[in-house]
Amino acid sequence: MAIHEECGVLGVISARKENVADIAYYGLYALQHRGQESCGIVVNDDGVFSSHKDLGIVSEVFLKDTLSNLPAGKMAVGHVRYGTTGGNTRNNCQPMEVNHQKGKMALAHNGNLSNALELRDKLELSGAIFHTTSDTETIAYVVTRERLVTPSIEEAVSRAMDSIEGAYSLILMSSTKLIAARDPYGFRPLCYGRMPDGGYVIASESCALSAVGAEFIRDVLPGEILVFSDSGVESRREHCEKQKRKTCIFEYIYFARPDSVIDGISVAKARAQAGELLAESAPADADIVIGVPDSGLEAALGFSKVSGIPYGIGLIKNKYIGRTFISPGQDERLDQVRIKLSPVKHVIEGKRVVLIDDSIVRGTTSRRIVKLLRDAGAKEIHMRISAPPFLHPCYYGTDIDSEENLIACHHNTEEIAEIIGVDTLAYLPIEKLGRLVSYQGYCAACFDGDYPTKIPPDLRKDRFERKLSERV
Repeated sequence: MAIHEECGVLGVISARKENVADIAYYGLYALQHRGQESCGIVVNDDGVFSSHKDLGIVSEVFLKDTLSNLPAGKMAVGHVRYGTTGGNTRNNCQPMEVNHQKGKMALAHNGNLSNALELRDKLELSGAIFHTTSDTETIAYVVTRERLVTPSIEEAVSRAMDSIEGAYSLILMSSTKLIAARDPYGFRPLCYGRMPDGGYVIASESCALSAVGAEFIRDVLPGEILVFSDSGVESRREHCEKQKRKTCIFEYIYFARPDSVIDGISVAKARAQAGELLAESAPADADIVIGVPDSGLEAALGFSKVSGIPYGIGLIKNKYIGRTFISPGQDERLDQVRIKLSPVKHVIEGKRVVLIDDSIVRGTTSRRIVKLLRDAGAKEIHMRISAPPFLHPCYYGTDIDSEENLIACHHNTEEIAEIIGVDTLAYLPIEKLGRLVSYQGYCAACFDGDYPTKIPPDLRKDRFERKLSERV
């Protein structure tokens, strides 16, 4: 797997002044799988913002002394980042902080805007000066512009949603309020829960609520704005049902943690269902079923259940190394796979193996995993993928910005099988995707090319940097 991850957002509002940074820390730790480039926390202490942000994972950036230096407060907002747009620099670390005439705000964002370039052009022509190459700053400018002419921060967010398009799950903190907003399509997940003391936690995934002891209440509705303050929780739904739901189906296949529940659907259950459907549509004559950790494990169990082929643990993951996509170069990515995964030889040797993974992007990582199994003595390898082939770019937060590196765009299934070194290869049929979720409406544009919004003129991750260089 070499696909890039999403980001994770988290907000805390406490019923009393306390160490909200500690709560945010544990919540972000639970969301670490969604972004490993950088992270940050901003604490609100009676309207005074204090923050710490840096490159690295949560446990590296927030040491004990760092956390203790952040003040107690009643609100905090946090973020873990993988940069789907903009470079990996400290300037792009979130949450983003803004001071304006009517106060201040801190903003954490998961997703990608499909009209970010268009909005940025208009803002720059009106005098805006950008300090980052992230489209989160574009959102911050639009919200700030609206805040200057509206009576409240929630009204500013609502008006901003009239002009921003694409995928966004936002948590925004002002001096007195915490705002959560999800785009009208509901591309990216967002939910909230209640702490035992009466406070609230908002997060990208329900696993973060569990980590901090919050009781899950519900998912934020597509298009909904939630306003948390001393007065309680207010729901604004003027943007709800403006669009058909288009939750990213790949959240269930790969992005989310298996113990999370998104829009009422268990991620683990959806992955197991994918494995069951694979066993029905692409059976294999084999001795054992194994999954590629972590997102292939539930699908492997589902395949085993339906096929009757025993499930085994054939690959062990080193829990202390990040996913392969954090490596900037091809050679480093190969080294990461070798360090990250180890075959269990006595499980594999002399066996006909069904190998379950969530996707094939370039084929590089899959080829390396197959070689590990061959070297461990696998007699046959039948690879099954719990998603359809990647054929199209995504501009809603998944870092697939070009068809150039997508192996399925240039080779058929038999050719890919030969390239990665397996005996047979099969994908989840695209017509079966809908059986992973019980509701109507999901985005599968990376598989079928059916985009819910207009296609932006430039999909490249470094589009803002290229734009600046072209001007020079």
